[in-house]
Amino acid sequence: MWSRLGALLQQAVDTREPAQDLLQSFVQHWKGVTQYYLETTDESCPARNTDIPWRLRQLLDILVFEENELGTRENQEDGNSSTGNTGPCMEYLLQHKILETLCTLAKAEYPPGMRQQVLVFFSRLLTKVQRPLLHYINVHRPVQKLIALGGDTVGVTAHREELQFLISVCSKLEKDPSLLCHVLESENVKGDSAASEEEGAAGPNKQKPKQSLFKAVLRLCLCQSQTGRLAVRAREALFGVLRAAQQEGPARLIAQSDLSQQVVRRLCELHHEIPLNTHPCDITAADGTDWRIEVSSEHYNAMPPEVAAVRRFLCWVQYCSSLLRESHEMVAVTIADSITEHYLRGILQEELLHVSELRILRSTALLSAVLQHLNPSPLTHRLLHFLLGEDRGPEKRSDNGPPLRTQLIQRCNHLSDEISLTTLRLFEEILQLPEKMCMYSLVLRNLESRRYISAVHEESRGHDSEAFEGSDELEEDPYFTDGFPDTGLRLNNGNQGRGTESGGAEQSVRSFLSLVPEEMKSSDSGFDTYLQDALVQYHSCCTQASSWGWPLSLQPPSSGHSGQDEFYEGLFLETLLNRLGSILDQPYEVNLQVTSLLTRIALFPHPHIQEYLLNPFINLAPGARTLFSVLVRVVADLAQRSQRISNFQEMLILVRRQLTGETPAEPLGHETLCKGVVVLEEFCKELAAAACVTHHPLGV
Repeated sequence: MWSRLGALLQQAVDTREPAQDLLQSFVQHWKGVTQYYLETTDESCPARNTDIPWRLRQLLDILVFEENELGTRENQEDGNSSTGNTGPCMEYLLQHKILETLCTLAKAEYPPGMRQQVLVFFSRLLTKVQRPLLHYINVHRPVQKLIALGGDTVGVTAHREELQFLISVCSKLEKDPSLLCHVLESENVKGDSAASEEEGAAGPNKQKPKQSLFKAVLRLCLCQSQTGRLAVRAREALFGVLRAAQQEGPARLIAQSDLSQQVVRRLCELHHEIPLNTHPCDITAADGTDWRIEVSSEHYNAMPPEVAAVRRFLCWVQYCSSLLRESHEMVAVTIADSITEHYLRGILQEELLHVSELRILRSTALLSAVLQHLNPSPLTHRLLHFLLGEDRGPEKRSDNGPPLRTQLIQRCNHLSDEISLTTLRLFEEILQLPEKMCMYSLVLRNLESRRYISAVHEESRGHDSEAFEGSDELEEDPYFTDGFPDTGLRLNNGNQGRGTESGGAEQSVRSFLSLVPEEMKSSDSGFDTYLQDALVQYHSCCTQASSWGWPLSLQPPSSGHSGQDEFYEGLFLETLLNRLGSILDQPYEVNLQVTSLLTRIALFPHPHIQEYLLNPFINLAPGARTLFSVLVRVVADLAQRSQRISNFQEMLILVRRQLTGETPAEPLGHETLCKGVVVLEEFCKELAAAACVTHHPLGV
């Protein structure tokens, strides 16, 4: 109480003497701070109850006033307020190492709460004084030490004040990245008491302090008590520094710092905070993960713990993606390499290859979510190589491909339907990336040679021959209708070389539409409802592949194609076609995911893809199969099974109504089979729409 009264009296005295010399007043207030330690015996009195905070404010006000006065005189003289001259008060602060002393008092945390007061003073000094200060050793050395102090837990928690201090440092660095050499020098300082007084780079034998600038900022960004406005400001401040440091010198300093290790360390910590039993849908469906949006700790606390953990993780993934995209290439590569080594290979790979179903589900879903939140960056390319491997040649059935790639593809046909679904969704995310290697590694590398085409057929091209293998048998099959419905389409057949060698695009469309016999259909609707969606997806795929240099027409089969080498579609297409072949016996959700993937692949504008997946009239090589031939076998199987079920079509119609919500769901016999038939019908319509838009894009 008496000290507070004394402070007020002193303030009144100062107010009555406005003409007092600035330097004298500055020295007086500084001596007032030091005098406290000579006279006070009560070590328990908090700093805020002393006159120290007021003294520090007076020191700062004097420095700001002096700078303004000096700037006004310089403007009057030469119009330049940035000559670098300092006034007597600033000179006194620098020469008498006032900031060093304050840093020592902050470390001692005496009186209690002194560290908070010092942090506030440093923050205001860096914010309010406009002249560059960090290049002075008696400024940047105390700043380094104060940054390093943030890691210990002595005294009163000062998260808010520490964040404000770090934000002010980052703000200065963003305006002038060349100052990074003075702040990041702290990573090579010997220690607080043995700091070298020399300017320049520190020697290689000097030890690192407790905490660097980047470690301090990233630690407080994730402090749960600061998930709101200040944490967002801190992330923005660090982001601003990296975005501004585009010159090689500052970028090299950042690349050689501990930034990449700190970024990946936080990523790994947040990964482990996600409960093992978190449902994959809670991971892949997470929203509200914009790192720039302020989210309070109360908001997170109101969420289920697993949802909050996922959002924190994905928010950090998005932040990492922003850093990679905006940083200098040298910095981005360093961060991407660190994430690849320590997170992808160090944590994620082990979980993906684990035998535990929970670990498999969590890691696969997290991988899908990461792909959703990554913008094109150096990390995207590394992630794809991590998943798909480096192989580029055509696959063989006997190949032992990269273990992770093989394991992931095989899990698309796993005994656990949940693992299959989660993995299929992962590949859907992979194929949406604007990366050429995704489609090439999974599909195109096996279709380049066109060995699915019969060599005999190739020799007789130009002559009218059977449209495709087994066509005669199909024409005699009573369940293969040759009465094609009139779709109203009159498509241009001038692009036959792109995929249909017999009959043109209209026949391809009709082939898919008539594949399921009328007596085994649950609906008489056409494929018109799918045309617009197919067109939108096709345009999206064309945009995605526009820079990939794909050919516009079919390429000749490879010179070594003699018909003796058995065609192999590759592990990915093999797994999808095997799944499609089981469409009548597997869960509805799996069928939807498999058909969705195949439709997306079919819409990519590569002539070999469209020939292999959308041309029913291929004369197949021995042992080869296509999407259409698999569907023919499914329909043949359906024809035999449907004969053994009474009222089969009525049951189909009822199941369709249940799926569309027209009638309430109730247990039915042969439910899996009927749902499979409904998906089969709609898939054939989707393929008809795909064949239509890829040969004659409507509306173009």
